[in-house]
Amino acid sequence: MQEIKTILAVGSIALDTLQTPNGNRENILGGSATYFSLAASLFAPVKLVGVVGNDYPEAGWQLFKSRNINTDNVQIVDGNTFRWGGKYNHDYSSRDTLFTELGVFESFSPIIRDDDLQSPLVFLGNIQPDLQMDVARLTISAEYIVSDTMNLWIDMSPDKVGEVLAISSVFLLNHEEAFQFTGTNDIPDAANQLHAAGPDIVVIKMGADGSYLSFKDGALFVPVFPVEKVIDPTGAGDSFAGGFMGCLAQGGKPDFLEAVLTGSAVASYSVENFGPESLLSVTRKDLEGRIAAIRGRMLVKDDALK
Repeated sequence: MQEIKTILAVGSIALDTLQTPNGNRENILGGSATYFSLAASLFAPVKLVGVVGNDYPEAGWQLFKSRNINTDNVQIVDGNTFRWGGKYNHDYSSRDTLFTELGVFESFSPIIRDDDLQSPLVFLGNIQPDLQMDVARLTISAEYIVSDTMNLWIDMSPDKVGEVLAISSVFLLNHEEAFQFTGTNDIPDAANQLHAAGPDIVVIKMGADGSYLSFKDGALFVPVFPVEKVIDPTGAGDSFAGGFMGCLAQGGKPDFLEAVLTGSAVASYSVENFGPESLLSVTRKDLEGRIAAIRGRMLVKDDALK
């Protein structure tokens, strides 16, 4: 039996306020690192890197502890935890940011224990590219560095995003980010441009339309599980990343198709409740059922999106 690998994950830990067609929530647990670590911990040990204020609720610490997520690299700083507020329109096709209060996250500089720098798998959540690079330089010997980004950084610091691309084994982003960074509206062309910048594997997520898994010598279109009722899509992308890397952590030769299938299945559960609530009750057996359903819907052809 292959040894399960440890994942080192850096990203934001936040408290979110949400307004959706299906209800509102205030100060619920959120942030890229929170969703990622809860998703990935379904499959593998996770060591979390982040920062919170001294107002961070005890429920958050207990949640991480219940999933055996190591928080030794989470800094507690005097001040307020990062807070974000968002409002979704009637059909979830768009989202407006109501407020962003960075708090202690504004001056965040990752501090990682020496032993944890040897983790074989590293996830760089969609924080500032400079911070992603700081961690990447310290963990350059990792087997896989998987990175994410966001529109803000592509707009403000495209050259810095390019540096992250260059050191990444796998790059995850949505189609809008891919189009923005490459300047093309063609998915395969965007993937090829991203490959040219560095990563061997590129995954372009297209929401309800699925994902485009691209290798340097070919590509696959992977559909999604058809969720009957979306409640809160806030952490779907980070949950996808957690499932993706959790699959890679199983050891043996990496199966990137299986990783995308797993990420898609985890994300489909994430959107069915507010915040990370669905990730707390889902089981591996549940996920296996959805993975099988998604695989059954696959159209395996390189030109599926042309």
